[in-house]
Amino acid sequence: MDSMTSQPTPETLNHDDDTRLHGEYKVPGGKLVVVDLEVANGHFANVSLSGDFFLEPDEALQDINKALTGLPGTSTAADIAAAVTAGLPEGAVLFGFSAEAVAITVRRALSKATGWSDHQWEVIPPTVLPTEVNVALDEVLTEEVGAGLRNPTLRFWDWEEPSVVIGSFQSVRNEVDPDGVSRHGITVVRRISGGGAMFMEAGNCITYSLYLPQTLVDGISFADSYAFLDSWVMAALEKLGINAFYVPLNDIATEQGKIGGAAQKRLANGGMLHHVTMSYDIDADKMVEVLRIGKEKLSDKGTRSAKKRVDPLRRQTGLARSAILKAMQEVFTERYGAVESRLSEAELDEARKRVDAKFGTDVWLNRVP
Repeated sequence: MDSMTSQPTPETLNHDDDTRLHGEYKVPGGKLVVVDLEVANGHFANVSLSGDFFLEPDEALQDINKALTGLPGTSTAADIAAAVTAGLPEGAVLFGFSAEAVAITVRRALSKATGWSDHQWEVIPPTVLPTEVNVALDEVLTEEVGAGLRNPTLRFWDWEEPSVVIGSFQSVRNEVDPDGVSRHGITVVRRISGGGAMFMEAGNCITYSLYLPQTLVDGISFADSYAFLDSWVMAALEKLGINAFYVPLNDIATEQGKIGGAAQKRLANGGMLHHVTMSYDIDADKMVEVLRIGKEKLSDKGTRSAKKRVDPLRRQTGLARSAILKAMQEVFTERYGAVESRLSEAELDEARKRVDAKFGTDVWLNRVP
């Protein structure tokens, strides 16, 4: 099933025969959860939960099945998780899974939630483009995936001009030093996703955008979706000898310090953007002249210096940036059966139009002065 596969409506979730719906979900770092069920007269019936998880007491398995039985076929992930939690006996222990994991599995059985393997993924290798066009493409491609006009896609950025890309809700005045921007010839652009400012010179960081349907994170909390969508990155970094981990909410770090951060944007049409920038060889002196990095932001990072917060991948791996990019693309391709793709002329034309109408305008840049 790819991004253009139709999803069943509540009316089609009525089975008068013996058709069984089957859903599976592997909890990141946990166990496999499996649900088989029917939907009769619009409600769950003959529910059977299984998997390689651990559950105490033993009878709690039947309690979960009973809690799910009779729920409306239109139940949200939150509704399902709440029903499971309410149906568990006092003191029950779920190890390797959770009520939320059960909810995701049920939603997958109903084809309301999807897994990585349900989609045909595409990868767009690094393409040098103006930073404003890169930002505009995030909006264009997210819309396309949400509308079913493009398969879910991983796109690696590339650029030449030194830039600062600020988050959707950040203040230009508070984040950017105008003297530093002028002195170093920095292009300042605002993106559609939240999060913090990115200082980007040619070749100094690794940036990618993941465009996906929101069904992939159905039932997964906003906070957990960050690590979930970057599990392949952690595998790629591990392959390169780097033990990376998430620091909630959206920082990627190693024992030697922060190496990157993520941001997201969810659109009304069902498309979603997950955007990540990781430092490769940051000029820390220049960065602190361009960005206003205040004491309050540093206070919860356990450091007094902004320079110490950016620990380049170059020093930790000893590899060329191109080698790290290659490893990332290979791991993503192998894990999800992705095929290489490219930007169409129509997509590039639309992105350039949006630069003129939105992303390259002072109105957009200063929408939060």
